[in-house]
Amino acid sequence: MLNRPPKTFQEPTPEDYVPGRGRGATGFVTNPEYSLRANAAFAAVPDAGAKFGTPPPGYVAGRGRGLGDTRRETLAKQAAAARSFLSQQKEYDDEPVEDEEDVDDGRPLDDEEQGLFANTVYDEDDREADEIYDAVEKRMESRRQRQREERINEELKKYRNENPSLEQQFADLKRGLAQVSEEEWASIPEIGDYRVKKQKLEKYTPVPDSVIESAHKERSFDPSIGTLSSTQGVSTDLASIGEGRGAVLGLKLDRISDSVSGQTVVDPKGYLTELAGMRITSESEIGDIKKARMLLKSVTSTNPKHAPGWIAAARLEEIAGRISDARALITEGCQKCPTSEDVWLEAARLYPQEQAKQVLASAVQRGRVPGSIKIWLQAAAIESDITQKKRILRKALEIIPTSAKLWSAAIELEPPEGARILLSRAVECVPHATELWIALSRLESYENAKVVLNKAREAIPAEPLIWITAAKLEEAHEKEQKQSADNNTSEEYLLNIYLEEMKNDGVRTNVTRIIERAVRTLSMKQQIVDRDRWLKEAKESESGGYYQTARDIIHFSSNLGIEEVDRERIWLSDAETAEKEGYFMCARALFALLVSNFPGRDNLWLRAAHFEKEHGTFMVVDELLRRAVAYCPRAEQLWLLAANEKWRNRDADGARAVLHEAFSSNPGSETIWLEAVALEKQAGELDRARILASRARNSEADSGRVYYKSALLEREAGCAQAERELLEQGISKHPDEPKLWLMLGQWHERQEPPQLEEARNAYTSGLQHCPHCVPLWVSLAHLEERANKWTRARAVLERARQKLPKEDILWEESIWLEERIAKSQRPLHSDQTSTSSMIGKTTASKSALSVLAKALQECPDSGRLWAVAIELESAKQRRARSVDALTRCDRDPHVMIAVARLFWGEHKIEKARSWFRRAVALDSSLGDAWAAWYAFEKQENGESEIKEIETQVESHPPKRGTKWCKVRKDVESVQLTTLQVLEKVAQEFGPLKSF
Repeated sequence: MLNRPPKTFQEPTPEDYVPGRGRGATGFVTNPEYSLRANAAFAAVPDAGAKFGTPPPGYVAGRGRGLGDTRRETLAKQAAAARSFLSQQKEYDDEPVEDEEDVDDGRPLDDEEQGLFANTVYDEDDREADEIYDAVEKRMESRRQRQREERINEELKKYRNENPSLEQQFADLKRGLAQVSEEEWASIPEIGDYRVKKQKLEKYTPVPDSVIESAHKERSFDPSIGTLSSTQGVSTDLASIGEGRGAVLGLKLDRISDSVSGQTVVDPKGYLTELAGMRITSESEIGDIKKARMLLKSVTSTNPKHAPGWIAAARLEEIAGRISDARALITEGCQKCPTSEDVWLEAARLYPQEQAKQVLASAVQRGRVPGSIKIWLQAAAIESDITQKKRILRKALEIIPTSAKLWSAAIELEPPEGARILLSRAVECVPHATELWIALSRLESYENAKVVLNKAREAIPAEPLIWITAAKLEEAHEKEQKQSADNNTSEEYLLNIYLEEMKNDGVRTNVTRIIERAVRTLSMKQQIVDRDRWLKEAKESESGGYYQTARDIIHFSSNLGIEEVDRERIWLSDAETAEKEGYFMCARALFALLVSNFPGRDNLWLRAAHFEKEHGTFMVVDELLRRAVAYCPRAEQLWLLAANEKWRNRDADGARAVLHEAFSSNPGSETIWLEAVALEKQAGELDRARILASRARNSEADSGRVYYKSALLEREAGCAQAERELLEQGISKHPDEPKLWLMLGQWHERQEPPQLEEARNAYTSGLQHCPHCVPLWVSLAHLEERANKWTRARAVLERARQKLPKEDILWEESIWLEERIAKSQRPLHSDQTSTSSMIGKTTASKSALSVLAKALQECPDSGRLWAVAIELESAKQRRARSVDALTRCDRDPHVMIAVARLFWGEHKIEKARSWFRRAVALDSSLGDAWAAWYAFEKQENGESEIKEIETQVESHPPKRGTKWCKVRKDVESVQLTTLQVLEKVAQEFGPLKSF
């Protein structure tokens, strides 16, 4: 704080008064003389400095209270006056005057000069004020930073736009290279030698004759070559001159011919040989090799008996290209480590073939490593003569008779008879070699092979391969006898054996006895062979064609190590895995094990029956189902499957017999009654079918389904009156059956003329009893549309959607209704004959798009609605719409069909075919998918795919699909086959354009 002036100061005079200063102007004191007088008075007060302290330089009385003139010129004058006063005071006190820098020069102070506060004391308040001002400055600087950076970025962007780089100038051209096809790339011409402009042209100057003559003078004169003497006495050798010019010309021609593409004067074989011998080693590699050499030298010198050290040192020299040093080192290693077989083998590898033979001979001689199997095998391997190989191996067997590897190598070189003799001796010398026993048994006859395997089992009692080989031997012998007697193939023989075993509850053959004994002996307490090992051996046996052995191994080993509660789950999983891997006999054995251990499970019988249908024969399936219905007489599906199999095999009487047995076991089953009716109808026995239907209606199986199936029988027979009577009887007994009301309304619509009012009443009455039946709502809407009452049809569907807002079929019908209404209100073009042909040629109506939007809000995951959305979308937007559909419904067959038709319209044949395959794979019962694919293949002439579709549809007829059911249930299509229905439905499908 500044010291306050003493009270003895002279008050300001009227001359110093400034009007308005007291009301907040600039203060009382404006006259600088007043400040000077105040300072002088302050200095004149006795002891003022001691009492109040010395006023700072430039002090102006009253300025702290807002007084005084704060203009720059005024402050400068006041400061100059203050300095002048202080200067005069010091001169008076005989004190030295300040420097010339402090003297007023009569001009205003600059910003660089400190001005009024040059001589003030920098206290804590000043420091705090500076910090505050610095913080404010930093804050203002940060606020302006964003604007400054934006301005700099804009300037930089502007500069780059005005001065683009080469990369930016050619960016669009580089992106365009992605569209260049392979044919266009291949058609770009070669530019030739692009170094022509850069390389300097070589100038060839002919050598003067004088140069050639001077060179000739330096050589000795050959008198046999003719010379000519010149006038100067210099002899000229014309032959040498010709030779020199020929050599120069030859060099030029060689250089030119070597530069021509496709020609060279370099020997390829010699060039490659030279490259193979070249070794380019960097300085770092050389340094590493030197360090490694010193290290390995230390190893071999400190421990010369360490064989790996010598081997490493030799290989290091080999890598460095010093093969002679490597051989010298490995030779020294052989001397230091004569009992190490690895050192001798390394020496044989480093030396040429002839010297390698001597090295290996030296190794096995003189008692060094005569018992090394590897050395004997290597000695036999480097021999090119088979006789020498045999001699070496037999010599080795004399020294090491217990080596199975040596016996195997020697046996491989022998013919069958010699191999049998060697094997007989080998099993005596090496009784624990399983592969030798098995090989000997394969070379022997049946009787001798049994003797050999018995001896092998005694020598190796814990080896399962011996038992399995014995079982295979018995199976091969039995198969040979059966096939020669019955003249059957292996598969037929196998299935016949399986059929006999099912009929006789298992036939114990020699194979069965051997495998049973093997599993019981080797699997005691799971100490030798576990279940997984047996399963693996079974699969390997099936791969080798020994099906009975594989089946018996499964039968006797599958219950090892598993709890009883887990058997069904584990066996079923193993059976499905074996089926996927292609081991059908193992899977068949596992299914047989399942049904024999769990005979009351009808689902297991069904699974086994379906497996046999895919991979077995009719006889096996028939016998399996016969046993199934015996164990599960109340399983309707088993009875129906058995009857169908009889019918498929053209055995109508057998199918009737099966259904007759089913009636006795299930007297109240409507399914069996209806299956019997369908069987008689397919056989053309309509009278018998009517009798069975009448019995069903009068039995315990009386139901609405029996009545509408009976009415359907009369419809297909053409008896309209009987059909109506049955429908009315059914409605009176079962009014809650919606199909009865539906068929009654359809009956009225088929009359001539159509009885629309009666049909409307039937549909309306049906909806009163069955308000949640979607087909009734759709049929009533179609009826109103047929009567040209578009508004009533729209109202019917709206009421239906209010009751069933999540039914996508109702929404789809509403969308197509709006589209048909819009189509009826605009002129019909000649190429627009159906809804499918209209889509893609005209824009969808606004009302249809509005209903579609609401439908997708209610049913966002409906593939049916997304497929409609793709069709109704404009051609250019269909691709984007299909992406949205796949995002929401990536596994819906309707979406797959729409996407496939889109690719079809773009002529992307393979993509369309793959998407059609996905659709039928997701739902093989959807007839619309098969029909769309069939239409595609018909247009694209896919012969193999057409046959595949026809086979699949004929073997497994589809049962679902809007267009499929419409054609299938039409009265005119009653007599059509499944393939004829397929062709008729395929006409409703076509490609979708996306451009």
